[in-house]
Amino acid sequence: MNLVVPAVLPISSKDFEEKLSLLTRIASVSRVQIDVVDGTFAAPASWPYTAPAELQRRVKRNAMLPALDRIEYEIDLMCFDAEHAAAPWLALGATRLTFHAKSAVDVPRLLASARKRYGSFVSYGLALDITDNIALVEPFIGELSYVQFMGIAHIGRQGEPFDERVYEKVRTFHLWHPEVAIQVDGGISFKSAKKLVALDVTNLVIGSAILRAKDPAAALEAFETFTTPYGV
Repeated sequence: MNLVVPAVLPISSKDFEEKLSLLTRIASVSRVQIDVVDGTFAAPASWPYTAPAELQRRVKRNAMLPALDRIEYEIDLMCFDAEHAAAPWLALGATRLTFHAKSAVDVPRLLASARKRYGSFVSYGLALDITDNIALVEPFIGELSYVQFMGIAHIGRQGEPFDERVYEKVRTFHLWHPEVAIQVDGGISFKSAKKLVALDVTNLVIGSAILRAKDPAAALEAFETFTTPYGV
């Protein structure tokens, strides 16, 4: 299983298509994370919050995300209406949902409702911001496929600086729950990637360091030279 999960933060429908087209041309890509930002829980708003009708039109014409035969799509829901926002993406073929712990007043209800509504074919993860207490996820460990730690202070943006406070959070969480898959999202460089893998992080979610590289395929391959004992 690949270490790196490329991330897409689209500003428009065209930008979305162009970035997915680039990533699907890289043969080694097996999973892509799509960031969905509502402009309230996190800002600025991303597509499709900037043009919601465009996503609904894709659903109505039964469009599907590209290369579903080899690529899993994960939706990182940085929004207050996460369960509702997930529906069109699942219709397009996504199979993984990342909810943010602080986006829901009642996380148990959110997880239970999502499972009832969307079924068992969907994998669920819970994301913690850099200032969140690890204890927020403790009651739900058995219901999650992974826990995502945000590696940046200001979520919802690509190109943000890496926040080294995440190292201790990952170290502590892995000590408490060595069996749980961990992914870190945001601001990852080659230097921080090496340290995160040494802490037994399962996956690195990387956006700008790949998409803004002169050669995205080469950048992805360079990150993949690191090894990890896990994979989800």
